[in-house]
Amino acid sequence: MKKGDDFFQNVFDVVRLIPKGRVTSYGAIAKYLGTAQSSRMVGWAMNAAHGQKQYVPAHRVVNRNGELTGKHHFATPFLMQELLEKEGVKVIKDKIKNLDTIYWDPMNELNL
Repeated sequence: MKKGDDFFQNVFDVVRLIPKGRVTSYGAIAKYLGTAQSSRMVGWAMNAAHGQKQYVPAHRVVNRNGELTGKHHFATPFLMQELLEKEGVKVIKDKIKNLDTIYWDPMNELNL
């Protein structure tokens, strides 16, 4: 990410790097971008992701507990779960199963 770039664009760029079958959290993205207290703004960016020309896999971003808190911002309340399950992610009662094994932390996965 380049200093001075638009925050939402930086969020979209990080989210596009999340591999299929993996998830990360709003807070992990905010921390990676150097704004650890901005997890809500990451959520707002995810709400705006559907309007991007280049696809943003917003379904791969969950809260710190692995809950699908953004599911109501998809076309249907079940679409987020359906997209995750297509990638092999197990979801039970709106929560990622085995979060610790599929969690993708940009601080560890991306070079700063």
